[in-house]
Amino acid sequence: MINIDELKFDEKGLIPAIVVDAISKKVLTLAYMNRQSLEISMEKGLTCFWSRSRNELWLKGETSGNYQHIVSITADCDKDALVVIVEKDGPACHLGTDSCFSGTVWESSELSEFSLEGLMKLLKGRKEEKKEGSYTTYLFEKGLDKILKKIGEECTEVIIAAKAEDKAETVYEIADLCYHVMVLMLQNGISLEDIHKELASRHVIDHKVKQEKMTK
Repeated sequence: MINIDELKFDEKGLIPAIVVDAISKKVLTLAYMNRQSLEISMEKGLTCFWSRSRNELWLKGETSGNYQHIVSITADCDKDALVVIVEKDGPACHLGTDSCFSGTVWESSELSEFSLEGLMKLLKGRKEEKKEGSYTTYLFEKGLDKILKKIGEECTEVIIAAKAEDKAETVYEIADLCYHVMVLMLQNGISLEDIHKELASRHVIDHKVKQEKMTK
């Protein structure tokens, strides 16, 4: 664990803080902290920055309600920059967008970035726009029973592939199952954040159980 005294603040007493969403792993914003704002952030578990334009402390969400709950703060190898992992209550940008980084400057024509959030957004589009010829749209049009039937089929195929110890086929079938489960999630109004929070709560419970066993 790095002591705050080891951090290297610049000549103005500031250190850059890159804020990252704990769920999507998306970069939300780049802000600055001084020693006092960092101490407040660590004490409250909420991001607090130093506003260079207003020349004052700025507790994110104090006026908007879009608080950022800190999961962890990590320094880089030179100890002159921070990455702050957060769970957010709302948009990170003052423009009301999810992230301050939304304007694409350049994008590769050969490489593409994949994320579960991106896939979920695409599936939601198929649900709302009903694109003709889309398998996803077909599932939404057929409804819950059809989606559940497909999930049952995919579960069986995962079991068969896994029993055969065929890794490639098992990966393929698990991917199919994940896709259909995400379709179900959208059908029933369940978000990735809902699943993340549920798994996170189980992690905390499991951690507490392990601690209790160790103390007995």
